[in-house]
Amino acid sequence: MTRLDRLRARMAATGTTLVALAPGAHMHWLLGFAPHPDERACLLLVGPEKAGFVMPVLNAGDARQHTDLPFWDWADATGPMAAVQAALDAVAPAPAKLSLDESMRADHALLLLDNLPNCARSFAAETVGALRMIKDAAELAALEENARIADAAQAALRAALRDGLTEADLAAVARAAFTEAGATPTFAIVGAGVNSSFPHHHTGSTVVRPGQPIVCDIGGAKAGYNSDITRMACLGEPPEGYAEVHAVVDAAVAAALAAIRPGVPARVVDEAARGVIVAAGYGDYFTHRTGHGLGSEVHEPPYMTGTNDLLLEEGMVFTVEPGIYLPGRFGIRLEEVAVVTATGVRILSGLSRDLHIA
Repeated sequence: MTRLDRLRARMAATGTTLVALAPGAHMHWLLGFAPHPDERACLLLVGPEKAGFVMPVLNAGDARQHTDLPFWDWADATGPMAAVQAALDAVAPAPAKLSLDESMRADHALLLLDNLPNCARSFAAETVGALRMIKDAAELAALEENARIADAAQAALRAALRDGLTEADLAAVARAAFTEAGATPTFAIVGAGVNSSFPHHHTGSTVVRPGQPIVCDIGGAKAGYNSDITRMACLGEPPEGYAEVHAVVDAAVAAALAAIRPGVPARVVDEAARGVIVAAGYGDYFTHRTGHGLGSEVHEPPYMTGTNDLLLEEGMVFTVEPGIYLPGRFGIRLEEVAVVTATGVRILSGLSRDLHIA
């Protein structure tokens, strides 16, 4: 069954009669390509039996090399309105329920909504997104390869660690390691000392000094899939109190991983990690969700939050990354990428979560 067939089966199950996607992760997952996104409206419309593109003439020639779907193209001189209406008439006249890409530009979404005043609306998380959450064997293999590359990038960063380097220097080492492995570096959060207490610190010119814990949160992409790993490092011995906090965060990771199995609500994973941290007296210093889905995007469903009742299924992939952030002192985050299996969970990284002391 093709992904388009699977989408139509999902549409039938959810009562959806039209899916509208913009160039991006949903479209790429469905068709294996996505045209260049810009201010010109480019929409993939999928109905119960037909599908096609509203396509700027500027991009039509290139896009036709990648798909046999019909196009309703439009030029800058005329605008997209007539093409949108013609595409709707052909693909899904008078649809009862629209599933709209969450990443679509607001002005492009309004082109559709203005033409569908009586149509119920939902987001593509219910259709394409629900399918994307369950990874197939090829996707899992790509994620596993990316995790191996991320382990090597962490190892390269650790090997380079020495007094006098800046956070940016260490981030550059990690990026180079991704590039050498054939991956595209996508982010590198390196926070030394007090900066480690900011969960999304902007890596900068802070110089690394002995005794400063360093959070190293890095990721890259290869073959359309991503990695995401966080480990802790330090030049010499860490400051007083560090070992206790590190042990609590590591125990929170272990508790969350132990909670993962098919049929468990996502919130239980968050509750397991948060419970350990709260019991240790650090609940006020764990300020974010426990994890996020990982795949063709770095952040995608499912999300491990205390309010998410979504039941975990075999093939889901997400991070487990609790943290404790002590203002004016240091922060600690440890992150694994978890794959839900038939009987529980496996993690993709082979790198120990122990503090690395250089």
